[in-house]
Amino acid sequence: MLRLRWGLRAVSRGLSAPGSAACGGPCRRLRSFLTMAEDLRAAVASQAKRLSSSSEVLERLEENGRQNKRLKRDAGEEDAEDQNKKSPKRKIVLLMAYSGKGYHGMQRNVGSSQFKTIEDDLVSALVQSGCIPENHGEDMKKMSFQRCARTDKGVSAAGQIVSLKVRLIDDILEKINNHLPSHIRILGLKRVTGGFNSKNKCDARTYSYMLPTFAFAHKDDDVQEEVYRLDKETLEKVNKLLACYKGTHNFHNFTSQKGPRDPSAKRYIMEMYCGEPFLREDIEFAVIKVKGQSFMMHQIRKMIGLVIAIVKGYAAESIIERSWGEEKVDVPKAPGLGLVLERVHFEKYNRRFGNDGLHEPLEWTEEEEKIAVFKEQYIYPTIINTEREEKSMANWLSTLSIHDFSSSAVEMQANNRNSKNSSDLEGSDGCDDDSD
Repeated sequence: MLRLRWGLRAVSRGLSAPGSAACGGPCRRLRSFLTMAEDLRAAVASQAKRLSSSSEVLERLEENGRQNKRLKRDAGEEDAEDQNKKSPKRKIVLLMAYSGKGYHGMQRNVGSSQFKTIEDDLVSALVQSGCIPENHGEDMKKMSFQRCARTDKGVSAAGQIVSLKVRLIDDILEKINNHLPSHIRILGLKRVTGGFNSKNKCDARTYSYMLPTFAFAHKDDDVQEEVYRLDKETLEKVNKLLACYKGTHNFHNFTSQKGPRDPSAKRYIMEMYCGEPFLREDIEFAVIKVKGQSFMMHQIRKMIGLVIAIVKGYAAESIIERSWGEEKVDVPKAPGLGLVLERVHFEKYNRRFGNDGLHEPLEWTEEEEKIAVFKEQYIYPTIINTEREEKSMANWLSTLSIHDFSSSAVEMQANNRNSKNSSDLEGSDGCDDDSD
């Protein structure tokens, strides 16, 4: 291009004007040459224009591509934001009820399929319903999971509480329950503070123990189980003995885990009583309620077992007072069947956050009817039918005669070494730092 322009200027300078006298044949050649030059210049200009236009098109295409990428990225981010808005992760508590028969307690043993637990079914339902990612089910710490009470093998619950972080999907309770067996139900859900821990924030736990009333019949009486009825005087005696447990005492004799001088063996019992008897399947039953700050392994079952031994005439009433001393006392452990976690209490949390306008108090008055229905459908029938078929209480009562309720500490230690019971491995009645 530069050479062409230079050549044209050179020709223009070296030749005469077309109208001069020297012009002739050379002028015609010049005009022809100039015409060709003009055509060439026009062609070059046209090509340059086309190149410029193509460059603009390319630039526009590139810009459109960048814009499309931005639009797609923005759209993706908006979709993700919309999804998060629809199902954000929040800290919640779930109110659970379950029949514990056939399960090795509440607490999950990750990596062990030999002993099925309630939490195995719960975590599976949470994953399948879309409330938690699958890797959260494999590592429960990722969802900040915590149970309020670790119930033992075969123990049921009407008011278990677990805290965790989940995606708040639509119809969350229905979707979780759709993936649970009918004997495990989620009855309620509440939002809680981000740092809430159902175990650490729990002030107290209430358990019930359902038993056939013939357990209180005197050992010298000839009792037919199905016709026995608890009289008023015996019920009053039972409640008088149960009331002795109220307050703070050293319960080292009511667990295999504590020594007499272990400070953590001291536990505070708020109330303990036996309700009025009632008939089920032609057998009379009664329910003992106990509310305490926390319980150690086997504590509740031993508390009840010792009262039964006294009422039946195997032990003196003074043994309760003696059991709180440093001396080792032989305390029988009542069967696990019949023990139910009724309620967990959060009074301190409710006073601080229950009426702050952001959080709900952890109370379940609206769920009371559902709890009662579940107990009637799944918990009570399981206890009654198992008692009728396996006679766990009747069989245990026959072992009371082999206990020596007046033996010395040395004799007790020897007996314990010689008669370790495999049922001691069942776990804890309650759930605190000692029993987990």
